[in-house]
Amino acid sequence: MELRHLEHFVAVAEQKHFTRAAEAMSISQSGLSASIRALERELRASLFVRNTRSVELTEAGRALLCEGRRTLAAAEAAKDAVAAVQGLLRGHLTVGLEQCLGVVDVPALLAKFRSAYPGVEIEVRQAGSTPMLDEVASGRLDVAFVATAGDPVDGLDLRPLSRESMVLVCSPDHRLARATGVTLDDLAGESFVDFDPTWGARSISDRAFATAGVAHPVTIEVNDVHTLLALVAHDLGVALVPERIAAKRGDHVTVSLAPGTASDWQVSVAVPTGPAASLAADALIGMLPTTAVHA
Repeated sequence: MELRHLEHFVAVAEQKHFTRAAEAMSISQSGLSASIRALERELRASLFVRNTRSVELTEAGRALLCEGRRTLAAAEAAKDAVAAVQGLLRGHLTVGLEQCLGVVDVPALLAKFRSAYPGVEIEVRQAGSTPMLDEVASGRLDVAFVATAGDPVDGLDLRPLSRESMVLVCSPDHRLARATGVTLDDLAGESFVDFDPTWGARSISDRAFATAGVAHPVTIEVNDVHTLLALVAHDLGVALVPERIAAKRGDHVTVSLAPGTASDWQVSVAVPTGPAASLAADALIGMLPTTAVHA
């Protein structure tokens, strides 16, 4: 088995199409097909179910995909290790980022990194924290800035950057606008504005309501902090958000939650453990203020 065979396999698995995968890998479709057939012969298993429009992974293919990604990530890390010893850090750094974390100025951090390591190609993806954790664990991301409740994640090292409480935000005319120490029972019967389920704040809210046995009907779902707060200010629902997000606008009311109502919102930098860890990611994290990372 050769690394190029794994690279070709992962490309087809992600594109679900031989022609698009060949274009992405800058090789001929016949060459790509031959590479996949060689890998299937080596493994004595079919990896794809092929039809005229697309390809799907077989059970064997699904088993190989995760380990294939890990192997490729480990191989890239090995190349980087040699380059680092030679003082020529280079390669590819893929960074994930959930929006509006506010703890680290990521654009400034990346600019500083590029100035120090111009040989490293930087790619940035913005998404919810839940899928990004999976992508770091599988090797598709080298590092990600995420928001979670701070629970351990298998295969990942979560290095905390900040932690803050969740609060209720509501319209100034809402019945709870002058309340203190609100519990989830106080919110029974309310309609909620909330983020996509992949966002860290939404995951914390969902878990808190499920644990308390209180309904959490999200009637408006958004992917933007300012839109959420504007909807709340117009009394179209209430929301649980981190204190940092609540402070981004002033036309709503922020109400504290009773102690223990919901887990804190923790912003962390996530990197894989073991051989898949990236030297470039370590170099990026090393540029964070020493007081920011509490590893």
